[in-house]
Amino acid sequence: MTKLSLISDKNIKSLKIKSYLNKHNKFFSFSKADIIIVIGGDGFMLQTLKNNKKSKKKFYGINSGNYGFLMNKFSKEKTIKNVVKSKQITISPLEMIVKNKFGALRKALAINEVSILRQSRQAASISIFSNKKKIIKELVSDGVLVSTPAGSTAYNLSVHGPILSLNSKKLSISPISAFRPRRWKGRIVSDKSKIEIRNLNIKKRPISAVADNIEIRNAKSINIKTDYKIKFNLLYDKNRGLQKKIKIEQIRRETN
Repeated sequence: MTKLSLISDKNIKSLKIKSYLNKHNKFFSFSKADIIIVIGGDGFMLQTLKNNKKSKKKFYGINSGNYGFLMNKFSKEKTIKNVVKSKQITISPLEMIVKNKFGALRKALAINEVSILRQSRQAASISIFSNKKKIIKELVSDGVLVSTPAGSTAYNLSVHGPILSLNSKKLSISPISAFRPRRWKGRIVSDKSKIEIRNLNIKKRPISAVADNIEIRNAKSINIKTDYKIKFNLLYDKNRGLQKKIKIEQIRRETN
C-alpha cells in the first residue's frame, strides 16, 4: 500500500484543501510516507523540495496558487487516485556559488533559474564564461538568467529566453534588457557546463545573484553548475506532466 503524507502552505485555499483531504483519507508522517502531497503554489513547492534535498521521496503538488506550473489540479473525487497513478520525472537543480565583494562565499540551489540582477540604478556590466571559454566579453544590461528546462517557461520566458524541452540536457543563458550589445540573444549550453559570471565594475555597478527566491547581494563572481548529486522526484497526473506543460507553452509562443 502506498503511504501518503501531507504538507500544506498556510494560505486559506491550501488549508481548505488540506482539511478536506484529512477528513476523507488516512495520512502518515513524513518519515513513514512514500509520497509527499504538497499543497500550495510553485514557490511553496520549490521551498519544500529544497528543505528536503537529501530526501529520496516522491513529491506530488496540488496547486492552490496562481499558475502552478510545477503542480497538479485539485479534484475532490480523483486526487488520491491521481496520486497513486501519477507518473514520475526526476530533475536536478543548479548549484550557485557566489563570491561577494568582501571575498565571502555563499551557496544556494535553484530549480528554476539563477538570476543576476543590477542592484542599483546603474546597468550591470558583466562577462560570461562557459567551461572557462568566454561567451561574451562585456554585457551591459539589467542582468542575465541561467535557466533549467523546468524553469524555462517561468522568468526566462518573460525575458524572451528559449523554452527548453525537459529532456534537452541544456541550460539557457538569457540577457535581461540588453543595452550593449543590443542584439545579443543569449546562448544555449549543455547542462554539464560550468558557467561563470563576473562583475566587471563592482564599485559603480553592483549586482545581486538570486537562486529562485534566495538573494545574495554585492556579488563579485557567480559560478553555476547542475548538481547531479541532488535528484528531486516529482509526480504528475497522467497526460498532464511537466513535459506536456512545456510543449503547450512552446505552442503558445509559436502562435502568438
